[in-house]
Amino acid sequence: MQEYSDEFLKQVLTRTKVIAVVGVSLNPVRPSYYVARYLGLKGYRVIPVNPGHAGATLFGETVRGSLGEIEEPVDMLDIFRRSEAVPPIVEEALNVFPHLKTVWMQIGVENAEAAAMARARGVDVVQNRCPKIEYQRLFGELRMGGFATGIISSKL
Repeated sequence: MQEYSDEFLKQVLTRTKVIAVVGVSLNPVRPSYYVARYLGLKGYRVIPVNPGHAGATLFGETVRGSLGEIEEPVDMLDIFRRSEAVPPIVEEALNVFPHLKTVWMQIGVENAEAAAMARARGVDVVQNRCPKIEYQRLFGELRMGGFATGIISSKL
């Protein structure tokens, strides 16, 4: 697993304002759904991308069928797809978003070719990590046993 400094991850999460989440699900028990929801609750604008749900509304945003349907600038691409599916997604993002700052691949998602392509264009890359988990860890939201349960015990 690649190592990233806390300073680097904090910088990425602090400078990011708009996140395109590729592979987001409309099913609330899927990680892509609750990660996107969490990021939205933290003040990021989350633009959901999933061709199977294009046109639906999720977290107040229209689900886009592709990155090319997004007209607004995107700071970060968050990818919930199999590792082998990542290169064309990153290639499209680099062509569509001239000011893209970060390509973030979720836990279990790594692709050296896509990472090299992004880095060659000056885009930071994070692989095999979750921005929700990193946000919680770096900004002091992890609770009992490392989980952000939202439960506060009077016995603590």
